[in-house]
Parts: sequence; C-alpha cells; structure tokens
Amino acid sequence: MSAAFHTGEQAMQARAGVQAQMAQIGPRVLRDHMPDQHREFFGLLPFVLVGSVDAQGQPWASVLAGAPGFMQSPDPTHLHIRARPLPHDPLNTTLRDGAALGLLGIQPHTRRRNRMNGTARLQDGGVTVEVGQSFGNCPKYIQAREPVWVPGAPAGQIAFEGPGLDEASRGLIRAADTFFIATAHPQASAGGERSHGVDVSHRGGPPGFVNVAGEVLTVPDYTGNHFFNTLGNIALHPAAGLLFVDFERGDLLYLAVQAKVVWDGSLRLLRMQVTHARRVQGALPLRWAAPGDAQ
Repeated sequence: MSAAFHTGEQAMQARAGVQAQMAQIGPRVLRDHMPDQHREFFGLLPFVLVGSVDAQGQPWASVLAGAPGFMQSPDPTHLHIRARPLPHDPLNTTLRDGAALGLLGIQPHTRRRNRMNGTARLQDGGVTVEVGQSFGNCPKYIQAREPVWVPGAPAGQIAFEGPGLDEASRGLIRAADTFFIATAHPQASAGGERSHGVDVSHRGGPPGFVNVAGEVLTVPDYTGNHFFNTLGNIALHPAAGLLFVDFERGDLLYLAVQAKVVWDGSLRLLRMQVTHARRVQGALPLRWAAPGDAQ
C-alpha cells in the first residue's frame, strides 16, 4: 500500500512537527472514492474549481459553472460535469482525455468544501472525472457569500493580458478576501501514485490579506488540516496558478506564478512572483450576496 502523502507533503509535515500524526490520519481520510454525502454535495453546486496543468507544466486554477445539477455522480468513483470551459479560461487548452485534474467543490454560505483529484474523460458535451483521491476540508476562512446562477450572461472579454499585473488587477487582489490556488506534483501527468496529481485549494482571510508589492504577492499560510497538499506540491514544483474572482461583476483574474514557502519562526508565508496575468471581464455567470463573517 502506497503512502497517503508524497515526499513534498511529508517534508512540510515534518517541518511543522505533525508528520507522525498525519501518517496515521491520512489513510483514514484520503479515500479512493466519494462517500454519498460528497456525491450529493457536488450535485447542489452552481460552480466547481478546477486545477489543471498545461504542456509546459504550468498549473492553472479555473472554474466551471452551471445551474445546480450540472454535476452528477453516477457511482462513487466518477463525477460527470456537464459544462464547457468559460471563454478565455486556460482550461480550454488543458482539458483533454487523460488529463490530471484537481476539483474543489465549495458552498461558501454553508462553509462546506470537499476536494477530489482524478483523471478526465471527455464525453457527452462535458467531462467525467475518475476519482483518484477524495477528501473533505475544514470550513476555516471561508467568506459566507451565496452564489446565484445567472442564465444568459454575456460571454467574458479579455480586459488585460501580460507578463505582469496592471493597476486594475492589483486593485482586485488588494480588495480580495478569497482566492484559489492550483499546484501539481512534478509527475502529475505521468500517472502512477494517486498522490502524484493536481490540487486546487481555497485561500481566504480578511480583505487585504494578500500583500501586493509590484509583481510579488505574499500571503500568510493560516493553520489548516496539516495535509500540506498545496505547500507540498510547491516544495517539489514551484509553479502555481491563482484565480481571483470579482464577486460583484463576475470578472476573473488568472495568474501564473512561481511560488515558494517562507518559514519565519512559527509563521509560514507563501510568496509568489507573477509571470503571467489574464483578466477577463464578466466571465463568470454567477453573482454573489454580501459575505458574512469568516470563521
């Protein structure tokens, strides 16, 4: 039986002093199938976050959206998503048969979230993901805003694209209380161990928790479940993809970054150098209520 965590995750757990504990917990919570409550949960959502990797090994964080019910699980090892990538989303080029994907289902207003990593099969105008790993996440740092599906929303248009950030993108980041980050194991496209895949994760905090200095973003790594999926991947493969959402307008900001973990005593920081940015106006056909307090 293979280890639940790969070497990068184990190294981060060891640095944090929790490796022995997580070696016991991991096999109990990292499943090769979705429990029924996870299968039902995905079916309630109007969107799902998707992590993928392009031909150059760059991870991207993306979003697929549809009216609730656009995701269905026919059995515990498969999730069918009846949606196509949004215009100008990197997923248009990374989604293919056999691609490694990371999925994050999140319901912000209830602070529920579940993760699933697996392999894509294109079919029936959408994609079916075969489960590699399935696990729940804690509700910490999720801003409790409720999404509403907006049918017939106009297709998004690229407002900015370049190797760095424009001022509008910096403003979106500085105001953000949420972003999503995709990372990958170096062997994500090679198959093999279930843990050698793609991960997409939520990061949240008070508005302004992402510090912007030129093209460098710095974020505190708040205490979570100690899996260290994101940081463990970065330890082995520093490329990452970020997605920021303008919840009022439906704008999306896709970033490619080079990331590193900075340890400052008991505080961990994630420092990321932007290498490419794409901001798409009005791309996401969802609108959101004002958030409640994060926990």
